[in-house]
Amino acid sequence: MADPSRLHFDATDLAAYLDRIGYSGPVAPDLPTLRALHAHHVAAIAFENIDPMVRRTPDLSARGLMAKLVHGGRGGYCYEQNGLYLGMLQQIGFAAHGLMGRVRWGAPADTVAPRSHMMIHVTLPDGPYLTDAGFGGMTPTGPLKFEADIVQETPHEPFRLLRDGSDWLLQAEVAGTWSDVYRFDLNPQIPIDYKASNYYLANSGDSFFTQGVIAARHVAGQRMALGNHSFTIYPTGKAPQRRTLKDAAEICDTLETEFGIRLSDRDALIARIEAKKT
Repeated sequence: MADPSRLHFDATDLAAYLDRIGYSGPVAPDLPTLRALHAHHVAAIAFENIDPMVRRTPDLSARGLMAKLVHGGRGGYCYEQNGLYLGMLQQIGFAAHGLMGRVRWGAPADTVAPRSHMMIHVTLPDGPYLTDAGFGGMTPTGPLKFEADIVQETPHEPFRLLRDGSDWLLQAEVAGTWSDVYRFDLNPQIPIDYKASNYYLANSGDSFFTQGVIAARHVAGQRMALGNHSFTIYPTGKAPQRRTLKDAAEICDTLETEFGIRLSDRDALIARIEAKKT
């Protein structure tokens, strides 16, 4: 009987994943591998919400994640990104499991959000690390050691972890200001724990992911973000470069060229964008 506490990938899946993210270096359950996979993943596989936009619930099974994110040239949101990433870490031999947190990014200080974001806990010989390949525009681009109140550099912005009782708070420093990213505890999650939230986020009219097209990608030296008709490049340490996209076709063009997303359902997405506009 299959173990319900994890998704099951095999050596062939791992080889295809490594090819998808463009990583050909050594693979072992150690910190250099974790750092390399994290950076390559967020550069190669875009964060995007096309399935929720066209009212299709993402398939979080191992087969579904391989078909879409690895072989299909698509991206996805946190349950897909981190579900795939976690499964590959476990296949390599990392001691890793999922976590769940409350999004704080861009929210008023008194907002209490539901537990809706997935991230990953990894245990290494020198201690535990947080790794997360799926938080959209503010995705950390390197693993962070579970050590409170220290500034930790990543290939992009600095991050830090704070303690509040049994909870942890992730913060990012942007333009000299520390802002909350998400709050979470260390209670391990298994695949079924994400199922209800995945369905809600993909189908509810109140969900952020059904309101408009979003995408993000994080390559060396810059982040890229798309929100409906706004496309922005954030060069590390420099002023953002913003461009307005004139119509749904240009949005789709940008998803394909800048984010590397293969749009097999381009017409359906254009129709949905136009419907949301009216």
